[in-house]
Amino acid sequence: MNMKKVLITGGTVFVSRYVAEYYVQKGCDVYVLNRNHGVQSDGVKLLLADRHVLGDTLRPFHFDVIFDMTAYTAEDVNDLLDAAGSYDDYILLSSSAVYPENAPQPFTEETSAGPNQFWKKYGTDKISAEQALVRRVPNAYILRPPYLYGPMNNVYREAFVFECALKERAFYLPKDGRMNLHFFHVHDLCLFMDILLEQKPKQHIFNVGNAETITVRDWVSLCYQTAGKPVSFIEVNSGIEQRKYFSFYDYDYRLDVRKQKAFMPVTKTLEEGLRESFVWYLANSEKVNRKPFIDYIDEHLAP
Repeated sequence: MNMKKVLITGGTVFVSRYVAEYYVQKGCDVYVLNRNHGVQSDGVKLLLADRHVLGDTLRPFHFDVIFDMTAYTAEDVNDLLDAAGSYDDYILLSSSAVYPENAPQPFTEETSAGPNQFWKKYGTDKISAEQALVRRVPNAYILRPPYLYGPMNNVYREAFVFECALKERAFYLPKDGRMNLHFFHVHDLCLFMDILLEQKPKQHIFNVGNAETITVRDWVSLCYQTAGKPVSFIEVNSGIEQRKYFSFYDYDYRLDVRKQKAFMPVTKTLEEGLRESFVWYLANSEKVNRKPFIDYIDEHLAP
């Protein structure tokens, strides 16, 4: 890949930070656009600005690609495009939240986007961001992942389970634990973006994710195994809202990722990916945005 100069929106937290460090390691000239509210990664060049008040910050630059990792609304996209100088390619990180929960599954790229009762405004805002980009940059690439995971994940998902495991707690399982979760490792996200920029497929919207989903029970078991601890389960069947004591909505969905798989047949296994996540968590647990799941369990569910 002959990419030299890249712009990454964000750059200080999870996905955008991982992407920035990935391209630094590839030898690219990496610029990050943020308000300098977090620690910057080594090797990046900071463009200090709010993406809604850019002025001439971006005008002098030509970027081989813009990785827009932090656009959540049409305004986010339009303000960046209005202020951008020149660029060759544009990749937007969208979300599988754009699919209505009542549409046939697995969701394909041809599934009509629409409101989702679980994701609510987040999902409809992502739809508006996609639409704004397609109108103005028809050749841009749009990626729709499920749950992203891996090193630098500050969201209280696998970190919550690791914490329960290390404290040797029984795990309070939503119902029978057969709900499916769909994941995609952040490193695989970077690899697929490389493929898009190298091969320039005619298709411009891609679902991205592992080929297989995993049940909640099996995922929690794998997290405990990764932490080197045995797991015991207590099933919660009382009708309590799941998000009060667990990291995910009571929402079982699957993405059809065959079009991604045609370009990238192999993705990182969950076993390998969770090992990487655990190593990062052990060294960076203070960076995780904890939620009071354990407190709620101890107060409302524990005997």
